[in-house]
Amino acid sequence: MSFNNAFFNKRVLITGHTGFKGSWLLIWLKLLGAKVAGLSLEPPTNPSHYEAANLHENITDLRVDIRDRSEVRRAILELQPDFIFHLAAQALVRRSYDDPLETWETNLMGTLNILEGLRALDKPCCAVLITSDKCYDNVEWVWGYRETDPIGGPDPYSASKGAAELVIRSHIHSFFPKTTSKVRIASARAGNVIGGGDWGANRIIPDCVRAWAKSQAVELRSPNSTRPWQHVLEPLSGYLNLAIELNKNPDLHGEPFNFGPSTLESKSVEDLVRQMEINWNLVKWKDVSRSAEGPYESGLLKLNCDKALFHLKWRSVLTFEETIELTANWYKTFYSEAVRVYELSANQINTYVRSAKERGVAWAQ
Repeated sequence: MSFNNAFFNKRVLITGHTGFKGSWLLIWLKLLGAKVAGLSLEPPTNPSHYEAANLHENITDLRVDIRDRSEVRRAILELQPDFIFHLAAQALVRRSYDDPLETWETNLMGTLNILEGLRALDKPCCAVLITSDKCYDNVEWVWGYRETDPIGGPDPYSASKGAAELVIRSHIHSFFPKTTSKVRIASARAGNVIGGGDWGANRIIPDCVRAWAKSQAVELRSPNSTRPWQHVLEPLSGYLNLAIELNKNPDLHGEPFNFGPSTLESKSVEDLVRQMEINWNLVKWKDVSRSAEGPYESGLLKLNCDKALFHLKWRSVLTFEETIELTANWYKTFYSEAVRVYELSANQINTYVRSAKERGVAWAQ
């Protein structure tokens, strides 16, 4: 189904709207004419995509900690949303080792607080709760994980996301029966998104941009690690599509969905940096994998997205090369020109939608 008119004048709540993915989703929903409210802490980075694009304008901007159950419930009841996109999270694997309690409280209890808020809502609402591709028990096999594969993980971040999936499933079965519930819920699993406006710590593209802006070499801790790299707009199109179809089809209530690139597009960290080199001058990098100290991170991870293709007619739009080009162009424009960041990001969304339409992707028609 086309996004046109699906969100126009609808009340939409985004948790984590000041973060990287949340700020891009906010812009897209504003372009679609939604009445957007955001619930989040202060922007997590400086610079910040949210602040650079002045996204506080013309939205309801709530500074609420997702761990605060009473405030989350109050916000949901006051806003009476038609749609909720829950993105608020502690999203960094390495940070989860430094502060596992914060990670578990945010990712597990924060999700539970959203579910409890939805229990109190006496109106139709479709909620897409975003977890992560790392929710799977990753044994690093070469094929993509399906939604029916075991969940869990060896590190606090992955385990907390697997636990979030368990509490979502439990609450749906216990409190949101498919035949009578006014609230419909689905979970979405994606990860390793890249794109302009990301300045997160210990993330490969921000690390590259920060180093190269100072004519320094970026240090690659795990150059051979493979990830399903995708532009941030790819999973966001999936989340929007899922919310629309969830509103139409009660059979999707309670279902998890993967959103990722073709398994043929999985590339290593070194592949990504070499592709960035094509689109960026004076690229320098060095392999520090033998000397780098740090906690365990998985080396291989793929998603199977056949379920999203079958039920939602969703598929990724961009090639790996196009993903890197779009990302590099955003940062080059940001750093080299006096640019209005909102327009820069909105133009990339419009470019992405045009590409989806030209390639016959169902939601863009």
